Amino acid sequence: MPVQLEPRETLLQHIEREGRSLVGIWVCSASPLVAEICASSGIDYTLIDAEHSPNDLSSLLGQLHAVQAYPASTIVRVPINDERLIKQYLDLGVTNLLVPMVHTPDEARLAAKRVEYPDSGARGVGSALARASMWNRIPNYLTRARQTINLIVQIESGRAVDNVEEILAVDGIDAIFVGPADLAADLGIIGQAEDPSVKERVLHCIAAAKQAGKYVGTNAFNPAVAREYIEAGADFVLVNADVTILARGSEKLVADLIGDGGGPEPAGY
Repeated sequence: MPVQLEPRETLLQHIEREGRSLVGIWVCSASPLVAEICASSGIDYTLIDAEHSPNDLSSLLGQLHAVQAYPASTIVRVPINDERLIKQYLDLGVTNLLVPMVHTPDEARLAAKRVEYPDSGARGVGSALARASMWNRIPNYLTRARQTINLIVQIESGRAVDNVEEILAVDGIDAIFVGPADLAADLGIIGQAEDPSVKERVLHCIAAAKQAGKYVGTNAFNPAVAREYIEAGADFVLVNADVTILARGSEKLVADLIGDGGGPEPAGY
């Protein structure tokens, strides 16, 4: 007899269980070893990125294997709101899916449709072949699948902020994630994610999510800003990245032991 398995806890279930905002870290190195180091650090969650990082399906699978043993939740960001890619990510076993660049309610509805099986959705059926169902060792996976998935859409443009209440109202959107870096770029102040005009919009989205009874996350590498967003009601906040920690940490070693190379101070996220 095969072992019968149960789905892993989702990010939103994790938030409810902890009763507080979760603190997370980007995993952008495409390395299972680094993903495991991050997941086993005591951090609440990791976000494995495939939009700006050198990940493909095989490297994602390796990282999902690496973090499986640890209590940290795992979000994966797909590179684009694409039906075929989303189907493949879900079949790999991604349970917390972040879809970037969602600017309108119609784009949100497409994402929601792509994470659900027919007749209400468009996800292709291949559970017997897929890690998501543990090859059908999760009982009744097809009828329970949507309950095992959290869909998070990314708000990262002025247009998305203007539409945030309508996006939050889309059936099937479990949470939003506000991206200050792309929002700053869209506002014409690229590289200034902590500009008051950006922070104002992030706080507006947090308030809108709270009003709608939905979950909301954001990004803040500055601890003071991260605390500000948490105090405003953000449910999950990313506070650093694996590659950033390595880059800044190695630069500090050089500065401390060899001397300042005289180069410009690296920009923040």
